[in-house]
Amino acid sequence: MGTFADAEIGETRTTRGRTVTEADVVNFAGVSGDFNHIHTDAVTMAETDYGERIVHGAFVFSAVTGLLWEHRSHDEQSDVVAFYGVDHLRFTAPTFIGDTIHAEIEVADKEPREHPEGNGVIRYEVRVRNQHDEVVLACETLSLVR
Repeated sequence: MGTFADAEIGETRTTRGRTVTEADVVNFAGVSGDFNHIHTDAVTMAETDYGERIVHGAFVFSAVTGLLWEHRSHDEQSDVVAFYGVDHLRFTAPTFIGDTIHAEIEVADKEPREHPEGNGVIRYEVRVRNQHDEVVLACETLSLVR
């Protein structure tokens, strides 16, 4: 999944897991300014059908971009020119504090591009699963690569 030439449609990988912590939620609320009670009010959320706070979906996406980046070798990281975008982002199930998430990624498409630094854009299908193998986030990410 490194260079444009090396990436093969259908190629798959799975990242390591990452457990979402209370500190993650508190820090993300502070950075984003999103103090919605769904994420920050344990008492109110205990009285809902969810029974607890729900992790910010934007945090889950952000954490997954980190997992995907760290999953690349140093050479593969050097091949990435830019994160080009995200399409079809959906939060398909809640993530809770204490859940462990990981990403499954598949090369879905490649499109050559004329660019001073890159050779093309690779589209990846991404599925984020929790420890129960439930998909909590699905999207397509695009990277401009050498």
